[in-house]
Amino acid sequence: MKIIIGGALGRMGRELALAAEGAGVEVACGVDVAYAGQAAAFPIVTGYERIPADADVLIDFSRPDALPELLQAALTRRMPVVLCATGYTDVELSSIREAAQTLPVLRSANMSLGVNVLSELVSMAARTLEGFDVEIVEKHHRMKADSPSGTALMLYESVQKEKGPETNPVYGRYGRTQKRTAGEVGIHAVRGGTVTGEHEVGFYGNGEQLILTHRAESRALFAQGALKAAAYLMGKPAGLYSMRDVVRDMLG
Repeated sequence: MKIIIGGALGRMGRELALAAEGAGVEVACGVDVAYAGQAAAFPIVTGYERIPADADVLIDFSRPDALPELLQAALTRRMPVVLCATGYTDVELSSIREAAQTLPVLRSANMSLGVNVLSELVSMAARTLEGFDVEIVEKHHRMKADSPSGTALMLYESVQKEKGPETNPVYGRYGRTQKRTAGEVGIHAVRGGTVTGEHEVGFYGNGEQLILTHRAESRALFAQGALKAAAYLMGKPAGLYSMRDVVRDMLG
């Protein structure tokens, strides 16, 4: 498998390059607007329009504002895409869905296999534990820009799909003067230090609690998940996929 890395000079781009080397995956090219001749083990260009056509999958760990150029390059080359960035706007999400009518596109707010297993467990708990209150807490390093995390929103969606349209998110409770309503799901963000990522989904019932937690101890796990996603996407028909599809495929 030959890949192209979007955001090649960023923290996750470098992690992906290391993971690819360890897995025997060839990096055909990297893309990064910050490239200015830095030494690298593979060619790097400053724009997606300059990437070579000779690659199997484009894996992007850059920023949402790179999406239009990225999708145009992928559509031109008929190249499957793994989108690992978070913080997409509704307009950007719409363009991703449109591209997925032509290409296989995998988008996930979190590339960790463990987090996506957590999402499956959250669905199971939400479906089974009727009447339980649900709260989501996510923790990340001080440099993370978006809040709440895309993963926290993904976990909320897992709850909402099971509990129905009466479910609604509540982002913190500052200034509230009323008790908790039955349909609300609290979503809370913590930012500080060098926390790689932690997500907790709590189910609170009468006399019992179920707390599901995932802690990321290294960014390498996200890179490894992205490579598994790229391998899964090869040969797939056009469509919009997620890491939960990868997990379900692995589970048989």
